[in-house]
Amino acid sequence: MHTKTDSSIQSSAEALRYPWENHPGPDQVVEVMPGVLWARLKLPFRLNHVNIYLLADGDGWAMVDAGFGNEESIAAWTTLFEGPLKGVKITRLIVTHSHPDHVGLAGWVTERFTCPLYMSQVEYLQSVYHQNRGTEERRNAQRKFFLRHGMDENLAEQLLSRGQDYLKRVSILPPSYHRISHGDEVVIGTRRFKVITGGGHALDQVMLYCADDKLFLSADQVLSKISPNVSVWAVEPEQNSLGEYLFSLASLTTTLPYDVMVLPGHGVPFYGLKTRIKQLADHHEERCRLIADACRHVPQTSKALVPVVFHKHTLDPHQMGFAAGELIAHVNYMLVEGRLTSEVADGVLRFRTT
Repeated sequence: MHTKTDSSIQSSAEALRYPWENHPGPDQVVEVMPGVLWARLKLPFRLNHVNIYLLADGDGWAMVDAGFGNEESIAAWTTLFEGPLKGVKITRLIVTHSHPDHVGLAGWVTERFTCPLYMSQVEYLQSVYHQNRGTEERRNAQRKFFLRHGMDENLAEQLLSRGQDYLKRVSILPPSYHRISHGDEVVIGTRRFKVITGGGHALDQVMLYCADDKLFLSADQVLSKISPNVSVWAVEPEQNSLGEYLFSLASLTTTLPYDVMVLPGHGVPFYGLKTRIKQLADHHEERCRLIADACRHVPQTSKALVPVVFHKHTLDPHQMGFAAGELIAHVNYMLVEGRLTSEVADGVLRFRTT
């Protein structure tokens, strides 16, 4: 008789596995384990969907994230609440972070079900900021940020208009909320979840871990098949968001077990958290290597480095805004790590490999 050694068990747990290759349709929900439902809403851009989870909560369900703030998402929710979720009561809404595909319908959901909103403080305040960011002063600051990184006036104007419009796609936020913080314990029905927060993709993104069921709701911090966007913006132009993100990944690796089921904000549920985290860290290191190679002999602007990392020939303003923000995140990280130095000529930043 052959028995598995500890190492073979661990190796099996490390392997990436996807229990559901198919996602729920627009009028369906999937039970991923007793008392945990998975729904998926469409998004009107390249990342074309967002996952929503419902957790059994007494005589109702706690909703994790709300979807994008547009009429199509409201129609999708209406279909679900008149179909497979008919009669379901939402007891509370937990929003993981301030991006509009997650917080967009928070006001609509909390008003419809007269339920409270739970968020981390930073993410709630960031959501309020996004709703009120359209002042001329903020536009001018964003324009200067793009120009400083080598964008021309025409491209900067495109990024300011269509490229940033999606940030406004939210319903009016509730005027009050319940704060959840890193290390808190949240009881939802019969389950106890530890709150874990992390930076990089968002400032203080909320993740939920139930040790008893080995269940981890990773939001956008760890996605199944794509890398979450990690960017720098004009409001904090020297932020080391990539450093924060990599620190968060390392912390998850040391605090969570191998065999959790991961429920991500996009993509499909999966097993193999630590393997996926290593893939994500390696992905960012490869981007840093490409940047270092490009800056080795001639100093480069961020604009010139975008096609070095993002090989697609043409990026629309929405995609270019994210690509530029992510490129700058890598540059800032490499500056902090001492892998690049910066110099300014004619008001434009250029970077050179040390």
